[in-house]
Amino acid sequence: MHKTHQHKITIGLVLTTVPRYSETFFRNKIKGLQNNGFNVMLFVDYVEEGDLNFPCTIVKSSNFNSNNPLRSIFNSCTSILKSLLLHPKRSFKLYQLDKKDGLSFKKRIRNVIVNEFLLTKQLDWLHFGFGMLTNNRENVAEAINAKMAVSFRGFDLYLSPLKHKNCYDRLFLKEVKYHVLSQEMKQDVINFNVSANKIEVIPPAINIDFFKPQTIRKSNEVVNIVTVARLHWKKGIEYTLQAIHQLKQKGINFHYTVIGDGGQFERLTFAIYQLGLQDNVTLAGKLPQETVRKHLEQSDIYIQYSEQEGFCNAVLEAQAMGLMCIVSNAEGLSENVLNEKTGWVIPKRNPKLLADKIVEVINLSSSKKQNIKETAINRVREEFNLQKQNASFVRFYKD
Repeated sequence: MHKTHQHKITIGLVLTTVPRYSETFFRNKIKGLQNNGFNVMLFVDYVEEGDLNFPCTIVKSSNFNSNNPLRSIFNSCTSILKSLLLHPKRSFKLYQLDKKDGLSFKKRIRNVIVNEFLLTKQLDWLHFGFGMLTNNRENVAEAINAKMAVSFRGFDLYLSPLKHKNCYDRLFLKEVKYHVLSQEMKQDVINFNVSANKIEVIPPAINIDFFKPQTIRKSNEVVNIVTVARLHWKKGIEYTLQAIHQLKQKGINFHYTVIGDGGQFERLTFAIYQLGLQDNVTLAGKLPQETVRKHLEQSDIYIQYSEQEGFCNAVLEAQAMGLMCIVSNAEGLSENVLNEKTGWVIPKRNPKLLADKIVEVINLSSSKKQNIKETAINRVREEFNLQKQNASFVRFYKD
């Protein structure tokens, strides 16, 4: 009797770079899929030293933006030759599909050249890790006879269309399965005339064995407040500093630590100086995960007063650690934190409201604080664990 071999589903995940150590979402997703019998390949534009040790096949794009014009021309010529000689049917199909979409001859040829590395493998799914990575690649999945999937996160769904007008017009006309982080994001994609049954909500997940509350928490006279975020305007840190300034005016003994780096460091440093908060605020920079956890262990209140936020893993981690979480009502945060049950959700861009809420939380009874903490810890452990997320992605690709 002959044994039948079940087909092993192969997923091509398109990213800009190999996921870094801190990009736990992609690393956990890849590991989870592999553990569930899927084959995963990474298609990236850039590879750095050490990336080749990543535990899956990596396919790198040629460098078409080299500072050396001759190198760019050589890579373009090599790419078109590979397209014609190694996969002519796929290249021609991509060319024809782009033509059908009304792209110019120049853009059609360019797309065949720059997407040549995506035409090389036999895939069941071609999954773009961010929405903007689909630009000029809307027809690649069909050209290689693969199903197409796209993940939207907060930045590329809400901000990219403002910077790049009509950037998703062609994408939303294609046969695509979408992954989003929250029900609100799903509704926003539906508003682009995308069918609801093509959109799957799979929220982030965290390592609940790593982020878990201390059995005994030290009580401090100083209220320790923390935020873990990139120093980017969308994180609302300047509004948080204005609220923190009001705490100081009220005579509250506190210290606020911001963990993360980014382009707003000088702006925030100057704001701290102008508000007279040099002794009350620390910009700690980017820290290892172990050190982040230690900061959370020593903190009382977590703030994520973002102007825009798809969901935010850091808020899940803070809840799992037993911190009192105060967040804005930006997009997915109101699904991340349940107002008055696992924390507090307040309107964004209102420093006075934030300051008042922090004071209110500080003055809560011990029993009320404990109830909020326990509800948050239990919900994160039950709803946002890696096992549940892995099972959701298995269904995503098998349905």
